[in-house]
Amino acid sequence: MDTWILCLLAAAALGLCAVLTRAFGGRFSRARGRTPAGRFSRAGKRAFEPYLFLLPVLLLLLLMFGYPLINSTVMAFQDYKLTAPNNIRFNGWANFAKLFSDSDIGLIITNSLVYVAASVAGQFVLGMTLALALRKKFRGRGLYQAIVFLPWAFSAFVIGLMFRWSFNGEYGVVNDLLMKLGAVGEKLAFLGTPGLSLLVVIIAMIWMGIPFFAIMILAALQSIPADVYEAADMDGCGAIRRYFAITLPYIQPTIIMTLLLRTIWIFNSFDLIVVITGGGPANYSQTLPSYMYTRAFSSYDFGLASALGLLLMTVLAVYAMAFLRATQYNKAGDF
Repeated sequence: MDTWILCLLAAAALGLCAVLTRAFGGRFSRARGRTPAGRFSRAGKRAFEPYLFLLPVLLLLLLMFGYPLINSTVMAFQDYKLTAPNNIRFNGWANFAKLFSDSDIGLIITNSLVYVAASVAGQFVLGMTLALALRKKFRGRGLYQAIVFLPWAFSAFVIGLMFRWSFNGEYGVVNDLLMKLGAVGEKLAFLGTPGLSLLVVIIAMIWMGIPFFAIMILAALQSIPADVYEAADMDGCGAIRRYFAITLPYIQPTIIMTLLLRTIWIFNSFDLIVVITGGGPANYSQTLPSYMYTRAFSSYDFGLASALGLLLMTVLAVYAMAFLRATQYNKAGDF
């Protein structure tokens, strides 16, 4: 199977070369001139150079992204288990039927939606607040920016370990603080209680993603001309009206794109869940990507995992197009 996939990619690369040659052949022929030695002129070479430089990148993209995509699509329709490597065969839509017949799939989908919605909302609100606060000059602003942007520099694995230890039911610092403050009478099993385990992961994701929104929105805020605010002040525009009438319209393209990107990234993320809770207890903190990871590397059912991955890719592609259309991104920022 791998051989014919590579052959298919090679054919696609050759087809791409043929399309480029045919599409720009006329341009090359017009741009080139024959010297007495029969060589291309300098203008002809310069016309061809950009596409020649792009060709290795396109071939690399076909190899690095095209091969895994085609291979996983094929595996989605196969009974592909590493526990039975000699019994791999096509099974049609059986993996998709098995996926939707899982008794926990409803819970996992609900967890995914709650996880994404709460994480994106928390990151956006706190990131926007942080960006508005950092926009004004004050003593020590540079140092404060370095501190608040620090979570974005940490890996998800390190952040997962931090929150796993902090919310541990036996020796976690969160339980110790709550008991000293008198908020709880006994230690809480955050990672072993349905509802609380997913909440811990959401808090970790919000904490990790706030700097992304803050950086992007702060950059957009700093690009707004100062004379616009000066004119608003002269017209007696208040802070709230100025925010909704000037600030939001100017940074709307940035908000739309950051919300889209962050939603896709969070929906695809599974590392925090795997490190902090492992999807437990009883799948109450499991999301679709972490469930896909579990089926692939715990049950070794690559066919079912590939089917789920194909569905996720399709859903996110439809969501991205619908989101951009609903928010009218191509018209955002027009005045």
